[in-house]
Amino acid sequence: MNYKISAVSYANTYPFLYALKNSDLIKDISLSLDYPALCAEKLLTNQVDIGLVPIAILPKLKEYHIISNYCIGAVGKVKSVLLLSDVPLNEIKTIWLDYQSKTSINLTKILAANFWKINPEWQNATAGFENKIAGTIAGVVIGDRTFNLEKTYKYVYDLSEEWQKFTGLPFVFACWVANKKIDVEFINQFNNALSDKMFNTDEVLNYFNIDEDKKAFLTNYLNNDISYHLDEAKKNAIDKFLSSLPK
Repeated sequence: MNYKISAVSYANTYPFLYALKNSDLIKDISLSLDYPALCAEKLLTNQVDIGLVPIAILPKLKEYHIISNYCIGAVGKVKSVLLLSDVPLNEIKTIWLDYQSKTSINLTKILAANFWKINPEWQNATAGFENKIAGTIAGVVIGDRTFNLEKTYKYVYDLSEEWQKFTGLPFVFACWVANKKIDVEFINQFNNALSDKMFNTDEVLNYFNIDEDKKAFLTNYLNNDISYHLDEAKKNAIDKFLSSLPK
């Protein structure tokens, strides 16, 4: 069977993409690259069978199966999911919410209500919203765009780190989810394909023609900031996050 798969096109998924594209499995899948919210939309509307999707959509799926031993997670700082602000938390009046990720939006709201104890006005952002972050207007920004934005703002709150302070747990931003039962043999082949190649960071970055000036940063980011193994602590974090979502 040819499975349709949607994956995120950020740097933190380079290891997944490299492993899949350089495995025998590639001939048995149709792979599309999207930002997280679009991955979620495709899985929700049955445009794909499997997606690397934000965990916030799990309750919205009629049926879901986490099919992989790997995820996009972090233990402490992740450096690519940030709340950026010119003022400290208690002075923030408005927060723009990145349109690219449902999980980060919900994570910010959970932290605001339960940990930071602030009640800002929420604004759903569109492309270019980063330019509106100023004064008492803060913004949640995710993905590769954060690599150039962090030094621009006086206050940078790493949402994964804030979650760990709040709960003592790591965080899972996205995992490999199917909206139907998937053949067990395919699942085994999928996990084997990932484990076989995704952890050779030099090969991964060379495959994507990463400039030498960016290679050191991304090597550290992929090896030390992103935590890919979906272990028991991360599964507990998923449960904690889902139970904390507004009803």
